[in-house]
Amino acid sequence: MSNEHDLVIIGGGVGGLVTASAAGQLGLDVVLIERDTALGGDCLHHGCVPSKTLIRSASIAHAARQARDFGINAKVGPTDLGAVTDRVRAVIERIQHHDDPERFRGYGIDVLFGEAQFRDPHTVSVKGRSIRGRRFVIATGSRPAIPPIAGLDSVPYLTNETVFDQRALPGRLAVIGGGPIGCELAQAFARLGSAVTLIEAGAELLPQDDPVLTRQLREHLVAEGVAIRLNTSVLSARPEGDQTVLALQADSGTEAVEARFDRVLVATGRQPNTDGINPEAAGLERDQRGALIVDRRLRTSRRHIYAVGDCTGPFPFTHMAEYQASIIISNAIFRWPRRADYRAVPWVTYTDPELAHVGMTRKAAEEAGIDHQLVTFPLAEVDRAIAEGATTGELRLLVRKGRIIGASLLAPHAGEIIHELALAIAEKVPLHRLAGLVHAYPTLAQISKRAAGSYYAPQLFSSRTRRLVKWIHRLLP
Repeated sequence: MSNEHDLVIIGGGVGGLVTASAAGQLGLDVVLIERDTALGGDCLHHGCVPSKTLIRSASIAHAARQARDFGINAKVGPTDLGAVTDRVRAVIERIQHHDDPERFRGYGIDVLFGEAQFRDPHTVSVKGRSIRGRRFVIATGSRPAIPPIAGLDSVPYLTNETVFDQRALPGRLAVIGGGPIGCELAQAFARLGSAVTLIEAGAELLPQDDPVLTRQLREHLVAEGVAIRLNTSVLSARPEGDQTVLALQADSGTEAVEARFDRVLVATGRQPNTDGINPEAAGLERDQRGALIVDRRLRTSRRHIYAVGDCTGPFPFTHMAEYQASIIISNAIFRWPRRADYRAVPWVTYTDPELAHVGMTRKAAEEAGIDHQLVTFPLAEVDRAIAEGATTGELRLLVRKGRIIGASLLAPHAGEIIHELALAIAEKVPLHRLAGLVHAYPTLAQISKRAAGSYYAPQLFSSRTRRLVKWIHRLLP
């Protein structure tokens, strides 16, 4: 039997790496186990990094095609997806240097590659090696959730794990799923030159976001050429030569129609990676999705075993895994009790314009019976947006007792702008402080100041205030 290590971390994505780095540099005896052949996790290899790199290439192609609208003559030829893919690979490789196993071994961490499986609550095995630990961190991430579509396994469908390896641009692309991944890649491939059909079973895209803004975004995507089919189920898939035939049903009880595509991208959500670690042997409790159940200190049903990131939730974001790692570092390493706080978690869908949110949604506020006011401000009234020729969007603030409790923004670079509002929510900054803060002109970020100012405008310019101003000017020289 091997010696008992201070900390055993299963998973080499962001959550596992952040925890391992801190523990190793603090002198703990750490073992880091990664199932795949490289560190970095889904975000680096199949998610955030490749998708945003592809989106950037698509935005350049789109800008070139729109150049005449800005007084520039430019010609754009067909997209060389192979060249785009090469750039995606190059970006991944550059960032991969930060996740070099030797860097972590330099911190004294034992880095192992292979599948880790629990044998009991204090022991895992990796390629026949038994490893015991005082405490464990599970950071095994998630994988694409594949819907039960008849015949889907008979066609060469794509997911986020395979789409970034493609070198030939599909002429006709079906994207199944209207969540963030589906929307982002549907727009990106349309901008690169594919004829894209986005298929969503629900009544609207991005159901977790503000419905007013998702409708605006949908209209924008349609204007760019993305065909969107809502309330549509995919009943079956079958190969036909080099193409895939999908049977689509618009509404229950209606006759299905067939549509042919060169490729199909499945983007119907994520599934926690917990089956492979043999959680039953450790006595770990999971929910219906298979996610590990944790408390606010991110402890599982076994208090010495923690979980971080997509394998536990509640938000499948890289920045959430990084934040949760800081909670685990406090609890598992410093033994200082600290609870996760999800009141001000921002999320972003990286379409163009971007759709960002932080805090409570209006639906959540109404369901909780929280009295609030809705403050809106259109992007079309922001001078920088007019200059940029990008006026699709709006800021929507939920305000309670003079403080922001939720914010949704559809705008270029919304993912950058939202952090000012996230700080206001997290620190309970009064809205008048935001209204009075000096913002550089002209910037898109002025929309936050303008929206905050509009909240006070009715009171400032009321008849009562007008009488007060007249009274002051009569009494004072």
